[in-house]
Amino acid sequence: MSVSAEPTSVDPRRNGSAPADTGPARTDTLRPHAEHAFADELAALAAQDDRPRPARWRLSPWAVATYLLGGTLPDGTVITPKYVGPRRVVEVAVTTLATDRALLLLGVPGTAKTWVSEHLAAAVSGDSTLLVQGTAGTPEEAIRYGWNYARLLAHGPSRDALVPSPVMRAMAEGRTARVEELTRIPADVQDSLITILSEKTLPIPELGQEVQAVRGFNLIATANDRDRGVNELSSALRRRFNTVVLPLPETPEAELDIVTRRVEQIGRSLDLPAVPDGVDEIRRVVTVFRELRDGVTADGRTKLKSPSGTLSTAEAISVVTGGLALAAHFGDGVLRAGDVAAGVLGAVVRDPAADRVVWQEYLETVVRGRDGWADFYRACREAGA
Repeated sequence: MSVSAEPTSVDPRRNGSAPADTGPARTDTLRPHAEHAFADELAALAAQDDRPRPARWRLSPWAVATYLLGGTLPDGTVITPKYVGPRRVVEVAVTTLATDRALLLLGVPGTAKTWVSEHLAAAVSGDSTLLVQGTAGTPEEAIRYGWNYARLLAHGPSRDALVPSPVMRAMAEGRTARVEELTRIPADVQDSLITILSEKTLPIPELGQEVQAVRGFNLIATANDRDRGVNELSSALRRRFNTVVLPLPETPEAELDIVTRRVEQIGRSLDLPAVPDGVDEIRRVVTVFRELRDGVTADGRTKLKSPSGTLSTAEAISVVTGGLALAAHFGDGVLRAGDVAAGVLGAVVRDPAADRVVWQEYLETVVRGRDGWADFYRACREAGA
């Protein structure tokens, strides 16, 4: 028996351009979903988007790319960039979702894979919440389906007793599912995706039924380069994905822009001071992270040892946000070297033995003699005392 029609609970107005109704955004939500936080931009794009849209997509591929990369619409509406990076990377990712291939976003930790995944799902389906979080303990039921055991014991296997996974729901409703940290999921559980992605069907042998994906369904997975050895994808599963590698920011200016934008967004939700007063400190944090990550100073003159941590853009955002909180609650509201020093130390020194040596050498050979960095040097020395 095949189950291919959309469930009756799905809004019949969803005809390929109407968004899924995921409910209104609460004004006190700490971290709204992308489709709520940027609802005005999505609505403006949908209103002016006259390009062809794949089945059940809220926007055309061009509009989805514009939503992620930013731009100005003909009516003057400004679309803020959600991702700062190569345009072709976003175009390939969006195009993949318009085909029958699933999308794998690959990169080192902190390259905005989860962020891009969420915004892609929000722009395509109007719902970024059909999410499976991958861990070493993720069971097969999280990808396929589970059971309401009270109903199962009382009435036996039935559709009423079945608990659909986010992936099953996305298949039935023609939406985009997300799987985070795919390589952290055990290999046998990963492979439960093979039939879903190749045959676009999910068998339910207990009922003698199956759920067939309707048009509009696709899946976005993320994986870290550093996790390659944890549970490497089988060749059969990897063939079902089109892999897009998200690179680290190419230039200091690009990384500074990313960190500043994200800190501003987070800061507004936490009522923290405005970022412009702390741009100099943000630049210092970005410089330190890039130099230690690259193993060479910005001028290329001094080679450096790199610590064990990734020192990603995401970690820089965390360090600066923490510094702003310190400045707001225990300072004068202006971000200074003393507010970020402890965060930088915590990000760099992950291995107390080896990383501390790397950090001390960097402080003494690079930071100590750098013009205008005396206050940062003192603050870092005090933080490590």
